[in-house]
Amino acid sequence: MKHTLSVLVEDEAGVLTRIAGLFARRGFNIESLAVGPAEQVGISRITMVVPGDENSIEQLTKQLYKLINVLKVNDITQIPCVERELMLVKVNAIAANRAEVIELAQVFRARIVDIAEESVTIEVVGDPGKLVAIVQMLNKFGIREVARTGKIALTRESGVNTEYLKSLEAKV
Repeated sequence: MKHTLSVLVEDEAGVLTRIAGLFARRGFNIESLAVGPAEQVGISRITMVVPGDENSIEQLTKQLYKLINVLKVNDITQIPCVERELMLVKVNAIAANRAEVIELAQVFRARIVDIAEESVTIEVVGDPGKLVAIVQMLNKFGIREVARTGKIALTRESGVNTEYLKSLEAKV
């Protein structure tokens, strides 16, 4: 199972290297990683997606807390969250299919950020499932390049679990 960890760290040189080293020594692969300033000056939030079972993630969390600059570690996998990723995707778009590519981007509420003679670059923001879906739809045109950020996430103060709501909508 993939786990999403939200880690607050002191914003100091080398902290990311120490965390990555800890993961490497334990044989964990970090599938997604995003780092940026948090709500307080001098604190950064690291959001990472890591495969593993409950026991291995618990052990990893304990090891993270042993690192000097780590302030807080939360496994937010089962907690209602707002999750987003950003993707830029360059797609073949000749005159014959350009309108179809642009229409598809509009359906996904994506933005065209560059148009060239034979390609279009699209910016997509959304939950990871949305990004996977648009890539599947754009594959038929031929994808030239893809750049994705890691997943970022914050827990929902409202406690509303959108995954649960989606499952209810599917039943109706």
